[in-house]
Amino acid sequence: MHESVAIPAGNKAGDPSSSAAVTKSGQCVFVSTYRTKLAGRCRLIAVTWFKDLLFHGLSIAIQGPDSETQYICKIQLKPWTFWKRHGTKHFTVDHKPVTVAWDLRAAKFGGETEPQASYYVALLCDGDAALLLGDMKAEAFRKTGCRPALIDPILVSRKEHVFGRKRFSTKARFREKGGVHEISIECFKGEESDPNPNLTMAIRIDGERLVVVKHLQWKFRGNESVFVDGMRIEVFWDAHDWLFGSGTRNAVFVIKPGASSGSSPEMSSSTSLGSILMSTQAGDEGDGSGSDVGSGLGNGSGRFCLFLYAWKTD
Repeated sequence: MHESVAIPAGNKAGDPSSSAAVTKSGQCVFVSTYRTKLAGRCRLIAVTWFKDLLFHGLSIAIQGPDSETQYICKIQLKPWTFWKRHGTKHFTVDHKPVTVAWDLRAAKFGGETEPQASYYVALLCDGDAALLLGDMKAEAFRKTGCRPALIDPILVSRKEHVFGRKRFSTKARFREKGGVHEISIECFKGEESDPNPNLTMAIRIDGERLVVVKHLQWKFRGNESVFVDGMRIEVFWDAHDWLFGSGTRNAVFVIKPGASSGSSPEMSSSTSLGSILMSTQAGDEGDGSGSDVGSGLGNGSGRFCLFLYAWKTD
């Protein structure tokens, strides 16, 4: 199946769906942003999986030459039996042909928004697989006839929009070749033994309670440093809208791997959530030459960030 697709201009590559759209639709949205070389330039490529009661799909946004425009390819997973869950789409990036090829026929989602196994999604240019996702890489190379790129893509950030009442959870890798860590955030009315319980927030990684914020109504913004497997992890939170907003409202959490144990910390206790958002965005842009490909998560520099937008529904 071969299709052509229009390439509209849009927001900056790497930005998640707008808060207004997410709130209105109730979509679970997962955005993974990679930095790699495509069509002769170092670019950000944002891969977005989205799901709600009616729609399930995938969008790939490629950073344009001025870092403001982007090239977008959308794939909607239709439930009808006559639609084949594999195919290709073609478009042009800076006058070079680019192809998105995917095979989701045997994809295992396990109740999640993005597939967990038995699939591939490939971004092809100049005969190379500039970005190849999924566990069916050999099948992707065989079917597309492409070859592995000389430079491996680097995962720069992961942004998730999740909905819940009191508990929110996700999974993430803090090192490129490290294990997957379970992250959960929970809000509750203090400890059972407390005669005057106040709102408390707890953040767990792999089941261990590492951050506890008591009197959340007073400490709705802050950050703490914790250690996971010998690596320093900076945790930032802004729960203002949880407490003082109305309707469906979200808190923002940023989890940023930093220096390993015994190394000097990258961030001071005064670092704000706003500054980490700005510094990550600036660091992701690069100079477009491709010389900075290979920095970030892959070499342990700690520039990878996990952004979690946790939406309360009650």
